[in-house]
Amino acid sequence: MLRYTIRRLIQLVGVVLVLSLLLFAWLRALPGGPVSALLGERATPESREALTKQLGLDQPIFVQYVKFLGRALSGDFGVSTGVQPGDSAMEIFLQRFPATIELSFLAIVIAVALGIPLGYLAAKRRGGWFDNLSVAGSLIGVAVPVFFLAYVLKDVLSAALGLPTQGRQDAIGATRVTGFFVVDGVITQEWDAALNALEHLILPAIALSTIPFAVVFRITRAAVLDVLNEDFVRTAESKGLTSPVIRRRHVLRNAMLPVVTTIGLQTGALLAGAVLTEKVFSLPGVGQALAIGFERRDYPVLLLLIIMATVVYVVVNLLVDLSYAFIDPRIRTR
Repeated sequence: MLRYTIRRLIQLVGVVLVLSLLLFAWLRALPGGPVSALLGERATPESREALTKQLGLDQPIFVQYVKFLGRALSGDFGVSTGVQPGDSAMEIFLQRFPATIELSFLAIVIAVALGIPLGYLAAKRRGGWFDNLSVAGSLIGVAVPVFFLAYVLKDVLSAALGLPTQGRQDAIGATRVTGFFVVDGVITQEWDAALNALEHLILPAIALSTIPFAVVFRITRAAVLDVLNEDFVRTAESKGLTSPVIRRRHVLRNAMLPVVTTIGLQTGALLAGAVLTEKVFSLPGVGQALAIGFERRDYPVLLLLIIMATVVYVVVNLLVDLSYAFIDPRIRTR
């Protein structure tokens, strides 16, 4: 297990290096470039030439990348030109990352808490009204765009439920400790602040959870159907084992490997949905920063945020692979 973990960590470093090189070259090739973003379209040729030399953009792309890599290893990814002008890209990431983590965590909790039980029940009642209704609902969850559902929740349910539709928390003078507003409220025992932060997350988390829920539901249903047809399940039933024992020991445990893989992939992919969700609900997270960065050509922020999103995605999938050994003991012997 230790050797496998080390090998995967080395692969992670390789993936990040290759991605950083491709991103660096791609961003430099975009129309306009950092000089236009800093000076604007009406800059004089002299000012553009001076800034190009100052930023080192007149050097070969490989030389620029090596210098960037040297700065990045010390945490210097450059200064924002559009998202929060004048602030370092790393500072922006550290400020906004907790908001996206809170949103993504609640979204995946909703998806898993509903997707696995409903998928199991749909498989047990295959062909019935509950199964057909659940499958239809999961198809709608995949088909409806996240931004459309976000606007529906914001304009319709917010008024009916009295839930906030923008920001992370009201101006209630809450104490900041970790940057995770819900956690901060629990740590400082400011329960009103924790509840207020949680209320701000409910609608965007529901919107963001629809696609992961639909995928988890369908994979759980398919995996449980496969396991229910296995001989060892029929043997357990013939021995007189109770339904809870069969469900826990034989069905769910054997069906969990593809489900856990799906949960890992969906967790890593939540950032794509967070870009639209955070934009609609004005959540100051990584997704909103990415959207603003593309609009204003903020290359340092874009480069850092996309690299960190890749790191999160690879780490989540590494944790999923390591969890296989605990779910299925047979894997430990391979």
